[in-house]
Amino acid sequence: MTYSGEVLRGHTETIILAILRGGDSYGYEILKRILDAGGGMIDIRDATIYTAFKRMEKEGLITTYWGGEEAGGARRKYYSITDAGREYHERKAREWRELNVILNKLIGGDGE
Repeated sequence: MTYSGEVLRGHTETIILAILRGGDSYGYEILKRILDAGGGMIDIRDATIYTAFKRMEKEGLITTYWGGEEAGGARRKYYSITDAGREYHERKAREWRELNVILNKLIGGDGE
């Protein structure tokens, strides 16, 4: 079964920031890491990722810069997490862990 990117709604920014905590990256690489981590079960569109990038840059969670020319003469736009992005990620990751416990109790039957 494949799930649409809708299952990630509300968490896209947190996922991107988690990836960027490991180092600067460019759009396609970030998208590929999300798809790979989903094990073929997540179908997310590049437009979703790039819309999130714009929103996150406007909010000061990430910054961008152009990398050097790659093979074929193309330049890549790289994304970098800011201090505000790190704080946002930490807060959202904490919220996720707390919500996950509650949902496991409600849906998974752990609280019965």
